[in-house]
Amino acid sequence: MAFASRRWRGAWTLKVVVVAGIVALGDVLFFELELSGGTFGFYGLALLMALALAQPAVLAQRPAAIALGFAAVYALAMAFSPGPLAWLLFWTAAGMATLLPRTHGFDDGWRWFQRLAYHGLVALAGPVPDLWRRARAVKRRGHRRAGLRDVVPVLILPLIGTAMFFWLFAAANPVIERWLATLNAPGIDATMVLRALLWTVLTWFAWGLLRPHMARRVFGTFDGDGSTSIPGISPASVLLSLVLFNALFVVQNGMDAAWLWGLMPLPQGMTLAEYAHRGAYPLVVTALLAALFVLVALRPGSAPAAIPAVRRLVMLWIAQNLFLVYNAALRTVDYVEAFSLTVLRISALLWMGLVALGLVLVLWRMLKGKRAAWLINANLAAAAAVLTMACFVDLRTVAARWNIAHAREVDGDGAMLDLCYLDGLGGSALLPLIELEGQALPAPLHDQVRHVRLAVHYRLIDQVAQGEWDWLSQRRLNAAERMLGGKIGPRPALGGMMCNGLPFPPQPAPLAPPPVEGQTVPAAKLTDGEDR
Repeated sequence: MAFASRRWRGAWTLKVVVVAGIVALGDVLFFELELSGGTFGFYGLALLMALALAQPAVLAQRPAAIALGFAAVYALAMAFSPGPLAWLLFWTAAGMATLLPRTHGFDDGWRWFQRLAYHGLVALAGPVPDLWRRARAVKRRGHRRAGLRDVVPVLILPLIGTAMFFWLFAAANPVIERWLATLNAPGIDATMVLRALLWTVLTWFAWGLLRPHMARRVFGTFDGDGSTSIPGISPASVLLSLVLFNALFVVQNGMDAAWLWGLMPLPQGMTLAEYAHRGAYPLVVTALLAALFVLVALRPGSAPAAIPAVRRLVMLWIAQNLFLVYNAALRTVDYVEAFSLTVLRISALLWMGLVALGLVLVLWRMLKGKRAAWLINANLAAAAAVLTMACFVDLRTVAARWNIAHAREVDGDGAMLDLCYLDGLGGSALLPLIELEGQALPAPLHDQVRHVRLAVHYRLIDQVAQGEWDWLSQRRLNAAERMLGGKIGPRPALGGMMCNGLPFPPQPAPLAPPPVEGQTVPAAKLTDGEDR
């Protein structure tokens, strides 16, 4: 017992030392050097090294080491191109790495969702619960009166919580902000307050990662035991439903094939773009509902799933749903060709691909009698692969390149070039704009493209110079310098051009106020030599 107590105290001391080092590193990076952007990725790598040092079991257990490796990949993704997606995946993988040594392995995604949610909620309290438990343990061992060590854990949460809320109120209330600016207490200034808040946030994140919090109980995945009866679901109702569903889907898919493939003209007054835009997303929802129906009504071992006719109708219905998703993707592509490609539309196409894969997995689960946990894990693995790809492939650049290559001004077909959208993409559109600027364009359009490129170029230069560095932005600036031969061009005047590269229209002269009723307008005073 004494050995275990000494071991616990040693682990506690090691965590405190490691957290102090992580906070010191964050203070140098984010406060002294005022870095941001890709620096978060390198700080994430430092957090993972601290985790491996404070918890050697993370490297000793193979599943935990795999999760730690994925967390390192997402930390590199934040250094490559920081964003909320890479940040979320990093903390998910890092949380799994710190919890896996206390579990039997990966098991299924639903259980891990519960574990990570519990760990994240408890980690919001930071080191306060551990400080409280340590103070109580010391008091029980020594039977002494409460001292400073007992009082400090009680004061940490109220003081830090009050400071954080006060800081948020200062950001939202200009009156409080001005009062803080005029505060001149001896030895205290706003910089010290901000620095203390930074230390607190860094301590909270580091301690939450190094100190695993396991849920005592998690709910297992519902495997859809066929012996459980569900009101309204019987072999007859399922068979009749599948017959009607298949008939309805044949009509919808036939209409899509006739109009989207050009076999029949659209109804009068409706364009292909309008038809394509209205139906893409509802069709995807329809496919998801179909998958839900199969999961609930045809559970492995249930009476409807054992009927050969029902199984054949399900296979036909899944095939029709796949055709439905294909037509939804085709609608989106037609709409893109009529207008333009955006990040949202790329994401929609990727989502449709995941839905199609999910339908295939639902069918495979029914035919092979797989467990629900297998279905969840397979879908999560596919989604994780797509999201990981999105961390390293800039979809904004993909949209910019496609819009430029298919613009009506470039190839004589497609949608009009939307320079405002390219300007809004920021550095992601820099290299495509340079390539467009080098093409033979009409003089007015060339000037517009040049103005937009200069605005985007200098914004990216300023972003990197102000500490928001990341590897992708630096790579773009280096490539742009090579493509332009070092001749970037003059910095555009602030507020001189609109987002499409055109000058702002001249403002009309203010109108003279109308004369007041009963007031005479004085005649203009004439000078010598003028006609009277």
